[in-house]
Amino acid sequence: MINEIKGVSMTMIRHKAIPVISGLLILLVTTTACARTASHTKKQTTQQKVTKATKLSVTKRDVSNAKKLLLKTSKWRYNAKHQVYYQVGVRYGTKTTSKTYESMGIFIPAQYVTATKSGSKTYHLKVNSKRKVNGYSAKTAPIVMPINTPGYAAQAAPTGYDQSSAKYTKAGFIYVLAGCHGLNQTDKTNGSAPWGVTDLKAAVRTLRLNQSRLAGNTNRIFTFGHSGGGAQSSLMGTTGDSKQYLKYLRAIGAPLATTSGQATSDAIMGAMAWCPVTSLDTANEAYEWNMGQYATTGTRKSGTWTKALSNDLATRYAKYLNQLKLKNTDGTTLKLNNSGSGIYTSGTYAKYLKQEVQQSLNNFLKDTTFPYKATTMSGPSGAAKQSGSQKMPSGQKPSGKKPSGQSSTGKPASGSMGQQSSGKTYKTVQAYIKSLNKKQTWVHYNAKTNTATITSMAAFVKYCKTASKDVGAFDGLTRQQTENQLFATTGHTSNHFDHTIQQLLKQNGSRYAQASGSYRSSYLKAYTQDLKRRDNQGSTIQQRLNLYNPMYFLNSYYHGANTSKVAKYWRIRTGINQGDAALTVETNLKLALQQNAQVDSVDFATVWGQGHTEAERTGNHETNFIKWVNRKLQATAD
Repeated sequence: MINEIKGVSMTMIRHKAIPVISGLLILLVTTTACARTASHTKKQTTQQKVTKATKLSVTKRDVSNAKKLLLKTSKWRYNAKHQVYYQVGVRYGTKTTSKTYESMGIFIPAQYVTATKSGSKTYHLKVNSKRKVNGYSAKTAPIVMPINTPGYAAQAAPTGYDQSSAKYTKAGFIYVLAGCHGLNQTDKTNGSAPWGVTDLKAAVRTLRLNQSRLAGNTNRIFTFGHSGGGAQSSLMGTTGDSKQYLKYLRAIGAPLATTSGQATSDAIMGAMAWCPVTSLDTANEAYEWNMGQYATTGTRKSGTWTKALSNDLATRYAKYLNQLKLKNTDGTTLKLNNSGSGIYTSGTYAKYLKQEVQQSLNNFLKDTTFPYKATTMSGPSGAAKQSGSQKMPSGQKPSGKKPSGQSSTGKPASGSMGQQSSGKTYKTVQAYIKSLNKKQTWVHYNAKTNTATITSMAAFVKYCKTASKDVGAFDGLTRQQTENQLFATTGHTSNHFDHTIQQLLKQNGSRYAQASGSYRSSYLKAYTQDLKRRDNQGSTIQQRLNLYNPMYFLNSYYHGANTSKVAKYWRIRTGINQGDAALTVETNLKLALQQNAQVDSVDFATVWGQGHTEAERTGNHETNFIKWVNRKLQATAD
């Protein structure tokens, strides 16, 4: 793709070497073989590579800076109703500029501390390790950090007691709400990439700086979020101690060291992500391969230049996917093959993705008691609950994106959003399956085993997961998408970031111009200009894109692999019917995590009938998250 990604330049060099004098070529090959043999004997383990890549040299300035961010132990307040001591306005940088966003609140169950009055409404706290809550002590309690940033929005820091913390402190957790920059912030400070994650990293480092002053185990930090928050939770889990963030952390005066001169860390133990909108470097391509190629209206109408662009993006995605060399748990390499119908719709990866969809439907059949009442969720069904009366998980927050069924321009999106009307009740499984097959038979049901078989991914997309965004789903042709703002630079509130679209416009512009639709030569000029821009820290668009791409740090296709500490524990949930992102986004993240030597477990599920929400097969999303953290820590030594 470009020089930030492995494989391209080396391939070109090999091709150029062939015509050279044969003797020299043989010598080069022999030398290379010897070098490979030597390096094989000294091969580093993943842990050794990561340790070397993330090692930080601490300076006197770092130590001096840390002393200014020590927590004031006599400034705690008390919430009697929930029996929680809390402190807000905790700074995590000495050079921060936003009072609204750049601080955090810490909420601690009263059982973990001994308190003495320090003022009329303030207390001095001392950690008490003898008492327990839900089996946790002040030394073992996990720290959970919500990232409520849908659409990569800003998260305001708390100014008082936060009621949202109660469910977690009752479970024995330490709850830390860290404000962070984002795209909807009310002040004029920078909210684009990578500042949101930078703020969160600074908060984690500040917690570790103050470990002796706090209840809770700073080696047991878990983040959780939905949509853009799910993406940033994923990034917190994949970018631990990456040196590529250092210049941003230094810019806000984050504590890179303790007062004793030890390097701090921003790595976390676990990450929870619902519908993470991520992998933006190929998000447009994935969207067109997974969904766009099956659409025939709107910007994907046959004969239009945008349909041609859609098909070209889908083709490029297949070539990219094959270079990832993702593997199934049985070791099968997943790839896409050219196909007789559709664009690269055959191969082991295509088969794997269809199995994921089929498993999602069978989970739904297992979880749901009929009669079943459908909800207003996009697609042919609602969220599953055991009662048979279905609804979305309680506590759902808006995604910050356009409603499903609308394009980025607010017009109805191409394709159907489902076959049955909202609120319809299905008395039997057979009646429900019949509704899925109303226009085309693509689901076969076995009543004896209560399982279904899906015969067509095209039909699934057509009837259950239709494209709700125009071509250029994340990098809009007129920079109209939310993600365009994520790569703002000084003087430019939004920028293009997709190098593949720029390449296709350059290579195929004359062909696009001959098709119907309003093709403009200015599109190429805009992409080319934007991709050359740098932010106020000197980073290119591509470098910032890498910093906001979990796959960059997970997969050996990218240079970022093994340059960061990756969280051990992962839980990912996605609504399978969402039109906000391709199913490949979460699926590839899962596969890459499973292949990563630093990861212990990945709890993954696509949830049938749910859209862009905190999707869960059953129950409440917060309760399920808490239970998952408890399960992971039960098997972990203190």
